[in-house]
Amino acid sequence: MWKRVAGYGALLAAGTLALQWLDYQRMARLHSGDIYVFLIAAAFLVLGIVLGVRVFARPAEAPAFDGNPKAQTALGLSGRELEVLHELAAGHSNKEIAAHLYVSPNTVKTHVARLFEKLGAKRRTDAIRRARELGIVP
Repeated sequence: MWKRVAGYGALLAAGTLALQWLDYQRMARLHSGDIYVFLIAAAFLVLGIVLGVRVFARPAEAPAFDGNPKAQTALGLSGRELEVLHELAAGHSNKEIAAHLYVSPNTVKTHVARLFEKLGAKRRTDAIRRARELGIVP
């Protein structure tokens, strides 16, 4: 008895498969343009996601700027001179540097003069260029 039930079940499954295949063939012929549009849309969706991930991905973090401590010690730069050099690199005037560091403008002039001596510069731009070459300021 179970063989007869299994046989009828197999015939019903084969018939269902045949009808579904014929229905698929009819649908594929009738809606072939829609299927192509769907496939193209899916491809553009995947392309957009891939490009979006690549474009908006976070860039790899750059190594932290250490200020080249070897060059600082070789030049004999003090901490305050280094602060003044960073302010110079930021483009601040002597008065602005004095206000930021809470010292007088004359003290800033003294630090700038010593920086010029130690860096072998005649102007602010030369000092900043030399400090960037040595990796003291970013």
